[in-house]
Amino acid sequence: MKKWLKRTGTMLLACTLLLGGLTAPPRTAHADPALITIESENAQLTPDLQVTTQIYGTPKPGYSGSGFVWMQNSGTLTYTVTVPATGMYTISTRYMQELSPDGRQQALIVNGAAKGSYMLPYTTTWKDFNFGYHKLNQGSNTIQVKAGWGFAYFDALTVDHANLDPLIVQPVLSDAQATPETQLLMNYLTEVYGKHMLSGQQEIYGGGNDGNSELEFDWIHNLTGKYPAVRGFDLMNYNPLYGWEDGTTARMIDWVNNKGGIATNSWHLTVPRNFTAYQLGEFVDWKEATYKPTETNFNTANAVIPGTKEYQYLQLAIEDLAEQLQILQDNNVPVIFRPYHEAEGNGGLNGEGAWFWWASAGAEVYKQLWDQLYTELTETYGLHNLIWTYNSYVYSTSPAWYPGDDQVDIVGYDKYNTIYNRYDGLSGVPNEDAISSTFYQLVDLTGGKKMVAMTENDTVPSVQNLTDEKAGWLYFLPWYGEHLMSTAFNYPATLTTLYQSDYVITLDELPDLKGNNPHPGATITPSMVEFDKAPAHQTDQTVTMNLNGNTLTALRSGTAILTENEDYTVSGNILLLTKAFLATLPVGEHSIVLDFNQGQDPVLKVKVIDTTPGAAISPDHAVFDRAANLAQDISVALTLQGHQLTSLKRGSYSLVSGQDYTATDTAVVLKKAYLSTLPLGQHAIAFHFSGGAEVVFTVNVEDSSVPLPSGDLTIQAYNGSTGASTNGIAPKFKVINTGSTPVQLSDVKLRYYYTIDGEQQQSFWTDWSSIGNANVTGTFVKLDTPAAGADYALEIGFTSAAGTLNPGQSAEIQTRFAKVNWSNYNQANDYSFRAAGTQFADHEQVTGYVNGQLVWGMEP
Repeated sequence: MKKWLKRTGTMLLACTLLLGGLTAPPRTAHADPALITIESENAQLTPDLQVTTQIYGTPKPGYSGSGFVWMQNSGTLTYTVTVPATGMYTISTRYMQELSPDGRQQALIVNGAAKGSYMLPYTTTWKDFNFGYHKLNQGSNTIQVKAGWGFAYFDALTVDHANLDPLIVQPVLSDAQATPETQLLMNYLTEVYGKHMLSGQQEIYGGGNDGNSELEFDWIHNLTGKYPAVRGFDLMNYNPLYGWEDGTTARMIDWVNNKGGIATNSWHLTVPRNFTAYQLGEFVDWKEATYKPTETNFNTANAVIPGTKEYQYLQLAIEDLAEQLQILQDNNVPVIFRPYHEAEGNGGLNGEGAWFWWASAGAEVYKQLWDQLYTELTETYGLHNLIWTYNSYVYSTSPAWYPGDDQVDIVGYDKYNTIYNRYDGLSGVPNEDAISSTFYQLVDLTGGKKMVAMTENDTVPSVQNLTDEKAGWLYFLPWYGEHLMSTAFNYPATLTTLYQSDYVITLDELPDLKGNNPHPGATITPSMVEFDKAPAHQTDQTVTMNLNGNTLTALRSGTAILTENEDYTVSGNILLLTKAFLATLPVGEHSIVLDFNQGQDPVLKVKVIDTTPGAAISPDHAVFDRAANLAQDISVALTLQGHQLTSLKRGSYSLVSGQDYTATDTAVVLKKAYLSTLPLGQHAIAFHFSGGAEVVFTVNVEDSSVPLPSGDLTIQAYNGSTGASTNGIAPKFKVINTGSTPVQLSDVKLRYYYTIDGEQQQSFWTDWSSIGNANVTGTFVKLDTPAAGADYALEIGFTSAAGTLNPGQSAEIQTRFAKVNWSNYNQANDYSFRAAGTQFADHEQVTGYVNGQLVWGMEP
């Protein structure tokens, strides 16, 4: 007989799989004093660091101990710490960094292994920065903080016991119409999550291994005496181009229905290399198809626009996919479904790191693709046998790619760190790290609401590392071939120990996930309620329960257990959720699980809205003149509507109360000392409140003490790409002859100023010009003396064929430029950049010259 949980000492009937997960106390903050705190002046310091109490003669009070360590552009602090047991610990530093509003990057090294780079935020007061969870060994350990960009002050280092997420996830699927088998599988997954790890293996696809799809599985069984619980498949060969029947769907049915396993699949959907010449529906040989964005002219951005050829192609592909998924649903096979995987690739917001075509248009288009696929499969094709799994990374840009809790059930990560991305300095040997820091970053991506799985990997983590680091991966799934069977990737002894351990669940230890439930579950009416947080509209919410002989044992919201007679009351079959409890929920959709003694647990969806009027400000824009005799504080009136002001932010920088601004219940005063630090141009300052939407105040910074040149040209401009981070800057210009005589365009130059953010060769394009693209030139000029917001200028010139601008005439030029490696620029601090505006307007931060003489604008 198969087991419900591996070697737990408790045998449960298969019908109990329909119950929700076990409950645990909610996560609480660690209340005890920190385990270890070391003053930085007592650390081992390299000679380029110094202990001080002041910077350039200015004291920095508030430090602990006898002083702090001043790091300039280099240096390493080495701390030695002794911990009582091997396990996970938090590492944090008390620091100050008052040089860069966008942060200063530094490196963390633990016991000689680099643990990544961390951006220390701007602060003019002493604050704590958490480096996250890291494994320390029993006894002595070395922790090093090393200058990346440097220029920060370090007061102390703290090491404490890790306060890890309890890894309790409710068995609530994103698809409320999930089939019984799919819900049963979800219940089982949430039950084992964090307690055990499911073994898995990806099969080869496309007829590899000379048609022997069992090669890896037989190899595992011969080595360990076990088969994996999870088998990975790929539905790539069912497609509109060269599609063939390779038996994948039949093997999935056999694996689940006959062998009792769990199935997961990816979807390496290909597109024609020459999509321009491709005719919808025609045969394309597999050699002329690809999933790599560098090998096709398929325009991914068009794939979400109805009517385009790309959209129509994707609809054909989804239809082919849906046909196979329907066969699986008809055979009662649930699938851990992982489409559009590894989207972000090497990182970035705009697809610059993409490995697959589905990510080449960036995060926003990717999320539209995901929504399109989710909607088509669940609504158009009525497929409800899918547990939707999203592949994430842990770059700073990764949260921007996440499709959302309402369309994701599992977050996956593909661990390939035996050759690449390893931190231990070794090569040619397996990397058995449990990468627990990555795991908990992915847990935090959804606030612990979704399970996290190792959806692909090369080396399996060792049991020792998994248990020491409490890395609660739901399952592992080595890729086929050498990634599993080569000793360069996996030690046979490690695989054997893992498969035979109490911690890992194998095929023979799975419960009967196809069993029928002998006990009908309770049901509820309605299944969704709406609650308005506006005080005048708050009401208790009543739900009628059809108990079917079951007993309500608890109500759960996330990891929290609701308190009877406080959060809710029960009278017979009537459940009442109190308005006092509902008012504590943030705006959005929430799931409350009704936990019964047996049967499937119904889920009540609670949609929380807030019609309370939001806070307002007046005015919402102003002009600030940096001229010494004209600079003044700016006062902004507040109408709070019962809310409280919580913060002011300009981009990623949080304004400091008392230093950058002052606030009362009726007004905020932006101090001229802060406003004078802003570069010329337009800036958005977001007012955040305890409720309602943020409100944006726009300030246009000018400097009348620097006279503008008077000439015969006016330059208007705006930015076609307004994201703070972008791999391509797209300024658009209009040159207007405001004089009384003709101007030869070949005598004219324009300059757009920016920071290159990483020295690289650059490329320039003219997308369109009213005087002809060929008559526009673009040159990159590195400034001899960098200024605030500018170390480069794009200089626009014109050929002799560009002609003449007569009085009152204008010429329009639309341009783009990028680094040849497509790495990102940060436009937010660029001198000539304007985030607001979608049409031409006078722009003094773009300069104009006639025969080398400045006639428009203000140089930085």
